[in-house]
Amino acid sequence: MAFVSPMAVRQSTFTSGVQHCCDLTNRHAAQRTPSTTATAPKTGRAFSQPRMVQYEVRRTVPKIDWNNLGFQYIQTACHVQSVWKDGEWSALQRVDEPYVRMHIANTALHYGQSCFEGLKAFRGRDGRVRIFRADENAKRMSSSAARLVIPNVPEQLFLEAVHTAVRENEQFVPPYGTGGSLYIRPILFGSGAKIGLQSSDEFTLLVMVVPVGDYYKGGLSPVTAIVMEDYDRAAPKGVGHVKVAGNYAADLLPNMMGKSAGYPINLYLDAQNRRTIEEFGTSNFFALKGNTYVTPNSRSVLPSITNKTLIQLARDDGMMVEEREVDIDELETFDEVGACGTAVVITAVTRVVRGSKLYEIGDEPDRVGERLHSLYRKVRAIQYGEAEDRHGWAQELLLL
Repeated sequence: MAFVSPMAVRQSTFTSGVQHCCDLTNRHAAQRTPSTTATAPKTGRAFSQPRMVQYEVRRTVPKIDWNNLGFQYIQTACHVQSVWKDGEWSALQRVDEPYVRMHIANTALHYGQSCFEGLKAFRGRDGRVRIFRADENAKRMSSSAARLVIPNVPEQLFLEAVHTAVRENEQFVPPYGTGGSLYIRPILFGSGAKIGLQSSDEFTLLVMVVPVGDYYKGGLSPVTAIVMEDYDRAAPKGVGHVKVAGNYAADLLPNMMGKSAGYPINLYLDAQNRRTIEEFGTSNFFALKGNTYVTPNSRSVLPSITNKTLIQLARDDGMMVEEREVDIDELETFDEVGACGTAVVITAVTRVVRGSKLYEIGDEPDRVGERLHSLYRKVRAIQYGEAEDRHGWAQELLLL
């Protein structure tokens, strides 16, 4: 696929081809032009969907200010999807409309049978697009699927879906130098009809993409976290270790409460004893103490791919790594504390509030420690192709 410049994005339009209609909307049909079939990416054939009526809808691609992207939804050209039914996954299909047609009794809406992933693609200084550690996301989605009684998505299909979604939306990968990236969101959910608690007989895998900006445009800044005393993120033997949608629903209210009180990030303790640190609302916890990298090993914690990356980089630098229980009072002994995840890579946490107690991290809590800066820069350099990728984490976009 030829490279499409940012200027071309601003001047172009694309045709969306999947608009589902029913009797309630037939009165608007005269305003649209009937289309033929949904388009399929070049990697496979299209699969049919019963009782689907499709129309062409002209939509102008929005002008994008690449230097001022935030982290919010922006319409792109398409998403891709595959459906599991009768024991097999269909070929990938390109869908231009940003909607999903499914039965009102689907198990995702009724019973939360849904999981997802988050990863990014980056345009390097050489113009090439690289996708960061998609193989790890494939493995983690398999773990989530197994816990929710969802058929496994083969790694080859997962990677093909990710690469196809990026390739079909390559013009939305932010230019090198803007600090932006293309956020990739694979979603896997029960789309078949079931009443009564049971697994679905149909599942949908879709991959959508959104261009996002640099989370810290002015560089890393220190933040204060609050410990959530009245809420738990996950039960000790629940689903905290997998990336299921319900985990994030549980964090919506406490997350909003914390931000309303002036705390941009919240911290959860273990649900049983409320003594050991689990993780932040949407990020893993890690700390640096002397020459040691410390992170919790609780079964209720989601295995973060960013944390896994930081652990390897710490080992490359000769640091010791401890994955263990972390008591809340240890906060006062750490040199630096970070929250890590796909969206931000690292958030520097220099103060933690628990009730009336304030924990201050390190000797200078008003500034970000140099080792957090160093780890952040190393990850970003690999993602943008500026540094040697000795572990083979960044895979170049597969072209046809």
